[in-house]
Amino acid sequence: MNAIVALCHFCELHGPRTLFCTEVLHAPLPQGAGGGGPAQGGQAEEEEGGIQMSSRARPPSPAEGASTESSSPGPKKSDMCEGCRSLAAGHPGYISHDKETSIKYVSHQHPNHPQLFSIVRQACVRSLSCEVCPGREGPIFFGDEQYGFVFSHTFFIKDSLARGFQRWYSIIAIMMDRIYLINSWPFLLGKIRAIIDELQGKALKVFEAEQFGCPQRAQRMNTAFTPFLHQRNGNAARSLTSLTSDNNLWACLHTSFAWLLKACGSRLTEKLLEGAPTEDTLVQMEKLADLEEESESWDNSEAEEEEKTPAMVEGAEGRALTKRPTDSSLHSGCVNWQPRKLSVFKSLRHMRQVLGTPSFRMLAWHVLMGNQVIWKSRDVDLVQSAFQVLQTMLPVGCVRITPYSGQYEEAYRCNFLGLGPHVQIPPHVLSSEFAVVVEAHPATRSSPHSAGFEDNQSLSKYEFVVTSGSPVAADRVGPTILNKIEAALSNQNLSVDVVDQCLVCLKEEWMNKVKVLFKFTKVDSRPREDTQKLLSILGASEEDNVKLLKFWMTGLSKTYKSHLMSTVRSPTAAEARS
Repeated sequence: MNAIVALCHFCELHGPRTLFCTEVLHAPLPQGAGGGGPAQGGQAEEEEGGIQMSSRARPPSPAEGASTESSSPGPKKSDMCEGCRSLAAGHPGYISHDKETSIKYVSHQHPNHPQLFSIVRQACVRSLSCEVCPGREGPIFFGDEQYGFVFSHTFFIKDSLARGFQRWYSIIAIMMDRIYLINSWPFLLGKIRAIIDELQGKALKVFEAEQFGCPQRAQRMNTAFTPFLHQRNGNAARSLTSLTSDNNLWACLHTSFAWLLKACGSRLTEKLLEGAPTEDTLVQMEKLADLEEESESWDNSEAEEEEKTPAMVEGAEGRALTKRPTDSSLHSGCVNWQPRKLSVFKSLRHMRQVLGTPSFRMLAWHVLMGNQVIWKSRDVDLVQSAFQVLQTMLPVGCVRITPYSGQYEEAYRCNFLGLGPHVQIPPHVLSSEFAVVVEAHPATRSSPHSAGFEDNQSLSKYEFVVTSGSPVAADRVGPTILNKIEAALSNQNLSVDVVDQCLVCLKEEWMNKVKVLFKFTKVDSRPREDTQKLLSILGASEEDNVKLLKFWMTGLSKTYKSHLMSTVRSPTAAEARS
């Protein structure tokens, strides 16, 4: 992230001053910035959060010190007091190396580049003078295109020798990208607030210790009145290391600021959207919103019950007084079911090899038509892995899963149903043409189904039987998308990833046909003859294709449907139709 984080201080003698700043360097370090750390000699390296912190110091020569002082864009030594200074004269600063991105985080009292120094100086003055939130303590945002945009958080540090027993500081984050900085506001506020709380906590301990040894308030009240200017000049400023009694303060601040820049830069990533969101994306967003509303309603209902019954005696060994929805009821809507990453069935191609081509074609036909798929097995992982693979053939809005149930669930509740091996299925379902049953029986040694799966112990234990009241004839043409899926699966030149992308493209192609048919029939209410002509144009006039389009129509997002309805009811649309 291209940003600068700085700690600023309002000195009563010299006004707003920059104490410490950390910047990001993408290019190789310039000469003179290759060292870092306290001037103690030797070398130390630490790693924290993927950042390698190096502390290397060498005493600069007098010539280097003189040239540095003359060329530095910062204020002169005569314009600085102890409160305005962080690093000692000749201190080379701190540097951290991010090995993942080859980025360096460098900390000095002031930026070495004159233009950056001017930007930081401008932000420092504004954060501690005119751009102040109510109460003079808290976060605020300001800036412009020329000097950058600033997130500033002002705060007070206790000082027993200061006027009002406190000194004024601010931590600022400067960035040229206004949108990125605004989106990072909650993250920056929480992390910078934590840094401030740590500084204030250390300073409070020092303040209380000094007040206990020598109370300043009573001493000042007993002192004769002196003019303001004399009092101001006589009140020497103290460094932040003295106020916090922490000699490693600047090294810790460098670590915190470097981590803040790294974490803030990696938490948000830009994505290029090459078109409108897909129907799957819209449906997933709607289901997530419904789940959040449902959880909020349950939380509110529980809170109301707690208010009505503030004192309840536990009975029946502490049984719960409120009942949440069961797992099966939640799973039936496929709203919050997140399938585990299982490797029983690795892909559609793998399942086709396990079941055999005829059985897989029958199963895939029922899946695409929206018929109920019942999978019976004692292995829950096997059932969930099968559903995880099969649902990739359908739009997200058409998927309703009950992963594993102890009783049969009707088809209107779920089109994917997992059952135990001993669960009874109603006879009318077994003979129905709108259901297919896959049973996983223990495999015998001579079973042909288990011969090719020695590498997968989970599958080698079973043989699979696929039955249906209306088996798909081998010579049946079937829906067009099924034939294309089987062609892709049988093409060994296509990898699994390529087949997955082909499946995505096929689903998008047929969802676009579904959208056209929905608008044509449901919104515009065209006659049946026109609908047949449209299906011929779409290449979906066959019976299986028509059934598939009608089933997939149920998977359209509410957003798309409401958008079409709103456009139909608009005055401009009515004028166009007339």
